[in-house]
Amino acid sequence: MRLATIRVPSGTRAVMIDGEEAEELDYRDVGELLANPSWQSDLKKTGVYYESDNLDYATLIPSPSKILCVGHNYKNHIKEMGRELPSYPTLFAKFTDALIGANDAILLSPESQMFDWEAELGVIVGKTVRNCSETEARDAIAGFTVINDVTARDWQNRTLQWLQGKTFEGSTPVGPHLVAMDVDQVIEQGLELSCEVNGEQVQHAATSDLLFNPLHLVSYISKILTLRPGDIISTGTPGGVGHARNPQRYLREGDVLVTKIEGIGELRNICKSA
Repeated sequence: MRLATIRVPSGTRAVMIDGEEAEELDYRDVGELLANPSWQSDLKKTGVYYESDNLDYATLIPSPSKILCVGHNYKNHIKEMGRELPSYPTLFAKFTDALIGANDAILLSPESQMFDWEAELGVIVGKTVRNCSETEARDAIAGFTVINDVTARDWQNRTLQWLQGKTFEGSTPVGPHLVAMDVDQVIEQGLELSCEVNGEQVQHAATSDLLFNPLHLVSYISKILTLRPGDIISTGTPGGVGHARNPQRYLREGDVLVTKIEGIGELRNICKSA
């Protein structure tokens, strides 16, 4: 199943995509759809269709109750940064004002000259869970999406807490689709993840390199607080970020950032001065 939230003249609508067609669902967005406990069998189709090549994607989940992110979670990226493998996930949060659609402009605030790319696999929660096991976590995952956790490195490194560099307004594309797939395919076989800046590949990895996999993350986070349908977990980035390069490299106005995950989709965002 492939779902998306699109912009229409009346606001936004959830759609189900099948090949060249997207069928409208009677929900404002994918988050509202997931809030229905019977969403998988109660899609409430309206009979309105769109061409899937011409969709105006809004951010996938416009109003999640939580956006939780993981740092230091690809083994090669941890080594790139000269750190030891952590024993527990490094967690931080974002706020909804940071979220944008799959093809929206990334806003580069003039407050920072060090915006960096971070291609990430997103996990979308589809069921309320608290203190769940990894087995229970499997049923709680609605599917996966593509995220780029664009980060203002200078603000991130002002203090030991990362949040201020991670949630600049209009900086985090999410989408274009929520794709339901076998979790084991993500963990064991691995999906190919990549990031390009102006056509140059700067990141490339497989999700099998994740240190803490989606099942572990859902179970771990659910021991801290209740996870609810539509919550987003961004699972961390592999090596190749601009901040770790020599010389360091950051996003500039006009740069085209393309983030891809095999079997899920592609984000294509132009960077724009805010």
